[in-house]
Amino acid sequence: MKGIVFTEFLEMVEQRFSANLADDIIDDANLPSGGAYTAIGTYPHEEMVALVQALAARSGIALPDLLRTFGQHLFGRFVVAYPGFFSHPHDAFSFLSGIEVIIHAEVRKLYPDAELPHFAVESHTPQQLVLRYRSGRHFEDLAQGLIEGCLAHFGGGITLHREQVDAGPGRSERFTLTRQAA
Repeated sequence: MKGIVFTEFLEMVEQRFSANLADDIIDDANLPSGGAYTAIGTYPHEEMVALVQALAARSGIALPDLLRTFGQHLFGRFVVAYPGFFSHPHDAFSFLSGIEVIIHAEVRKLYPDAELPHFAVESHTPQQLVLRYRSGRHFEDLAQGLIEGCLAHFGGGITLHREQVDAGPGRSERFTLTRQAA
């Protein structure tokens, strides 16, 4: 997992909670890296799992809620760090339907070792976008938070529904985004 995800997570913890809590969860998680991350480094995703679990234990906030909150935060940070990705799409449907062919393609050019989740467009009409999410890391809640961050960024009265499609190691989730009638 790319280091930017770790550095942004710890920044979110510092902003929303405290720098002391960020240090505490690093200690609690007993990480092989010692919690020393660089944005361009690559680290085992298990370290992110350990950090989120440690934050959940200390904060009393459920893991899914923390991951969704982090996804929303991360999307906002991506908007600031990579404004070029957000200047052309005019709405959430355009942006989200181009994740694989535009965003992930560019990320792979910059970071060939990046292990990205897969978002497949199952259907796309002016009123509805259906995305299928797959990742061996099972960060469905983080993906939902990223989508929610996208919806907040672009606005437009869109509802989000999530459902599990496949269970087990090949698990996938379907995200259905529907424009509300005006």
